[in-house]
Amino acid sequence: MPADRAGYGVHVATPAEEIQVGERLVRVSSPDKPYFPELGLTKLDVVRYFLAVGDGILRALRDRPTMLERWPRGVFDGAKIGTRQDNRGDAFYQKRLPAGAPDWVRTAHITFPSGRTADEVAPGELAVVIWAANLGTLRFHPWPVSAADVERPDQLRIDLDPMPGVGFDQVVPVAHEVRAFLAELGLTGYPKTTGGRGLHVYLSIEPRWSFGDCRRAVLALGREMQRRLPDLVTTTWWREQRDRPVFVDYNQMSRDHTMASAYSIRPTPQALVSAPLDWSELDDARPEDFAVTTMPARFAGRGDPHAGLDDRRFSLQPLLELADREGLEAPPER
Repeated sequence: MPADRAGYGVHVATPAEEIQVGERLVRVSSPDKPYFPELGLTKLDVVRYFLAVGDGILRALRDRPTMLERWPRGVFDGAKIGTRQDNRGDAFYQKRLPAGAPDWVRTAHITFPSGRTADEVAPGELAVVIWAANLGTLRFHPWPVSAADVERPDQLRIDLDPMPGVGFDQVVPVAHEVRAFLAELGLTGYPKTTGGRGLHVYLSIEPRWSFGDCRRAVLALGREMQRRLPDLVTTTWWREQRDRPVFVDYNQMSRDHTMASAYSIRPTPQALVSAPLDWSELDDARPEDFAVTTMPARFAGRGDPHAGLDDRRFSLQPLLELADREGLEAPPER
């Protein structure tokens, strides 16, 4: 059989399937198209995965402007994502509402740092997630704001980013120290894996502060982690100047910087996913424990560890007061 660029046989399209998702009937074209050929997973398998974790991924995306990371040809050896400099990739980021979207796909109007604007998908129901999956979306990148107020974040996202060669086990103690410090301030964070070696900690906040304030708050937290764990943590921005294993990436709270949502699928052959965790699970967890093939059973058995994330919104003031004491200034918004 002739091979295409994906390295497996030329795919012959099979009839589309229609799937009932809530009140919507969502069309899934080429349902048996290989998406993760090493695992034997098809587009329909990916759709079924998102259905299985539906409550969780919708909780992570609901009413948030969301960039779609689309892999319409699946994940295969040598596949790469297009960039602004080179748009010839096998996958691409979709910041604007795709042409031909159903009228029930809601949007949020957002402004980029350049001053340009866009109407970005803002999922309000699980059918939107399945519609996006049919377009090849594996990772969803929601802004930390709601469509109701796109200028003031309602989530603080702390990105613990390991340097090359640093293992997940070195990131875990940093996450525990983040939790302890937040607790000292009366704040509650929720951890999740990235699908790689890093960890994210989310904190629901009152939508009262700007992106610049939020970035400054995370930088203040990062500096505190650097003091507490001087052999592990750095906040040095320039990669070549970092001399410690874990970078607290405060710039992820800048406007138009996003993280892959909980339950998003990492475009690697193993189809690992970003997994919300309880703090009690962190020491024993490993990124490879959580994949498209294993997460549905976990979700069915224990639900979503982030179900309580939005139950209480916290004030950012304790972290901003720390930033004031540190003399940290808010960066420009654009």
